[in-house]
Amino acid sequence: MTSDGVRRVQSGSPWEDAFGFARAVAAGDRVLVGGTTSFKGLVLYGEGDPYEQARVAFSNALDALGEFGLDASHVIRTRMLLIHGRDADEVGRAHKEFFDSVRPVTTLAVVSGFVDPRILVEVELEAFRPSSAADKNGAETA
Repeated sequence: MTSDGVRRVQSGSPWEDAFGFARAVAAGDRVLVGGTTSFKGLVLYGEGDPYEQARVAFSNALDALGEFGLDASHVIRTRMLLIHGRDADEVGRAHKEFFDSVRPVTTLAVVSGFVDPRILVEVELEAFRPSSAADKNGAETA
């Protein structure tokens, strides 16, 4: 944790160092997980399959939340970015599997492309952490 109370988590994505960003950042009662794909290291999971890419991307994003002691129940916003509008139902099906009982506010948008043309979907999460969780996780990492 930095002196300003902000904590950052890296995932090992090759783009994090190349572009200078963190996978997730906790500040106050919010934890933000940036654009997450179905890459694990240098391997893309679910190539050609938007449902599987969404499942792995959500799992990767939730793993980052787990670094702060949070899980899907803490998610208050999701964003899903797709290359093809035709994939909305499959990506939505994956979203429902993770968040049906949580019902976060969400955005689904179609974009023109990603840094790797095999990527079909990218997701982002925003979570709320109660002050007790923020205090506990801050003390553990100070």
